[in-house]
Amino acid sequence: MVAASCRDALVWSLTAGQVGDGPEGRHLIEVIGVQDAPVYLLMDSAYGGDDLRAEALERNLIPVVPAHPLRKHPWPLDTRRYRQRNEIERLFRRIKAYRRVFTRYDKLDVVYATFVSQALICEHLR
Repeated sequence: MVAASCRDALVWSLTAGQVGDGPEGRHLIEVIGVQDAPVYLLMDSAYGGDDLRAEALERNLIPVVPAHPLRKHPWPLDTRRYRQRNEIERLFRRIKAYRRVFTRYDKLDVVYATFVSQALICEHLR
C-alpha cells in the first residue's frame, strides 16, 4: 500500500502470502509514476534493496528506509521522517478494525479486495 496519510491510501494491491514484498513494491512505485516535485517515500525495511531505491529515485521519490545493519555502505536515514511511517501503520490498524477484513472469511481474492476497498473508502470519509 502507498498512502498519503493515516486516512488516505493512494494505491494498494493484494498479493499471496508467500510472495515477497520487493516485487510488489516495485509495481506500486511504477503505478505512482514520475513526480514533478520530490516526494518522500517512507518504506518498510523489506523495500531497502538497491534496485527498488534506484527505481524510486528515478521517479523523483526520495526513499526513507533504514539500511540493513550488516550492509557495508549504509545510507543515512532521516529518522525524523521515518518516524512518520507509523501513520501508515495506523491506516493498516484502522482497516483491520473491520471484522470482514481482519478475519478474511472470503475465499475469493476479488471479494476480499472489495471489502478492503470498502474499508479504505469508509476510513477516508470518516
